[in-house]
Order: sequence, then structure tokens, then C-alpha cells
Amino acid sequence: MKKRYMYRNFMILTVFALAAIAVAAEKTITGTDAQVKAFLDAHKNQWHDMNIPEQDGQILYDLIITNNYTRALEIGTSTGHSGIWIAWALSKTGGKLITIDIDRERHEQAVQNFKEAGLDQYIDARLGDAHEIVPKLGGPFDFVFNDADKDWYVNYTKAILPKLVAGGCYTAHNVNPRSHSTDIMEYWKFVSTHPQLETKMANTEGSSIAISYKRATPQTEKNTAEQK
Repeated sequence: MKKRYMYRNFMILTVFALAAIAVAAEKTITGTDAQVKAFLDAHKNQWHDMNIPEQDGQILYDLIITNNYTRALEIGTSTGHSGIWIAWALSKTGGKLITIDIDRERHEQAVQNFKEAGLDQYIDARLGDAHEIVPKLGGPFDFVFNDADKDWYVNYTKAILPKLVAGGCYTAHNVNPRSHSTDIMEYWKFVSTHPQLETKMANTEGSSIAISYKRATPQTEKNTAEQK
């Protein structure tokens, strides 16, 4: 009889303990959301210096949440607006972001912004030349956002594509297929015709994002397999 009561008490305590953990986790998530929202509201319309607009941040956030991405890379931190949207999504998927910028002043401001937004634990912010850093990264990655020097877009993609998992997403900012920029046209041709990539455009007011998903099977191989 005594054992039965002890077992019942143990089960009750276990239930209460699990409930307390769940409540604590919910409060943590809610607290993070509140802190990020408050930070973004306080800095609304203040994101200049090569930062993305809010609409584009929401697109990046939605891509990560929808696909449950966890291993993200950003090339071109600026002062952190895009990184905040990416890391906010990763805080929900259990992931982390590596972000790179060559400018010390922008890097330091971004690090401060990440802390104030309550997201610094989800971000590994690196100061340095992405031309040198990106090829040396081990990966793998399942989400990439490129918003750095346009004349290096193709080179960045070539360096990261082998480290991008199947189903992963590579995004690039301010890519317009109708652009008169030689660099942008070269990049668009590269991603829109690459056999491993399926690319589409997301257009927002005043900007655009090229969204490329890595195929599990390259298109040329897939077509050959279907013909057999």
C-alpha cells in the first residue's frame, strides 16, 4: 500500500515538474519574442547603411520557420537588421547563425544590436574578409543569405553550394533578372540555369530576393534517370 502511495506521489511530482518546465520554456520564448519585437519597433525606419527593409526580413524569417532550418550563414552583416530576423527564426528552430562583415564599425554595431535584441546567443558574428572566410567554412549549412559585394556573388555561391544540404536554401539580396548590372545578370544566369538549383524571385517594394533551393538530384541527372 505504501509503495502505491509513493508511486502515485512520484507521478504527481513528475507531472508538476514537466508542467513547470513547459511553462518556463514558454515564458522564455515569449520573452525573446517580446524583446525582439520591442527592439525592432524602437528602431523601425532607422535601418540604413546597407541593411535590408523589414519586408525582406520577414521573408527570410518565414523561409527558416517553414523549412525548419537550423544551420545558417549570412554574408554581409551590415549593422544587423537581417541577422536579427534570421536569428529570431533560428531561436524557434533551435539553430544558430554565422554572419560575416569586413567593416569593424558595422560589425561592432551589429554585435551591440544583437545583444539588445536578446539574440546574441544564437549568433556567431565574425569580423573579416568574406572572400577568405567563406571558402574555409566547414558547413554544412541549410540556409544562406548573401548581401555582400555583388561582383563576388557567383564566387560565394560556388564556394558554399557543396556545403549546402539537399533541400537547403541559398538567398541573395537585390537580384533582379531585368537588372542592367553585369554582376547581377551573371549571378542570375548562374543560379537560374544551375542543374542543382531551383530558383525563384521574391519581389518586395524597392528590392528583391533570389531564392534558390538545392535539389537532391541535379536536374540533368534527374532528366536522364526519368528517360531510362
